[in-house]
Amino acid sequence: MMKAVYLAIFTFALAAFGGAAMCLPGDEPTPDLLASQIRDQGFACSTPKSAAREVKASRPNEAVWILQCENDTYRMTVIPDMAAKIEKLRK
Repeated sequence: MMKAVYLAIFTFALAAFGGAAMCLPGDEPTPDLLASQIRDQGFACSTPKSAAREVKASRPNEAVWILQCENDTYRMTVIPDMAAKIEKLRK
C-alpha cells in the first residue's frame, strides 16, 4: 500500500515539476526550435543554420535572436506566451 502512495506522489511531482526543469529562463532555444516558431507564423525556414542572441537588444522577458536559415535571415523577438515579432533581414 505504501509503495502505491509513494508511486502516486512521485508521478504527481514528476508531472508537476518535471517539465519546468527543462524550461528555465536561462535555457536557450535551439535553431530548430526557433525555425519551427518562424514556420508556424508563416515564414520560410527550411534549414536553420544558426541562432545568435542579440544581448544588447534583448530585455527581460523579451529575447531577441538572429536566426540564419538556408533561404533568409530573420530577427525575432521572443516573448513568453505570445507570438514572436519577426523581421526579415536582408540576405
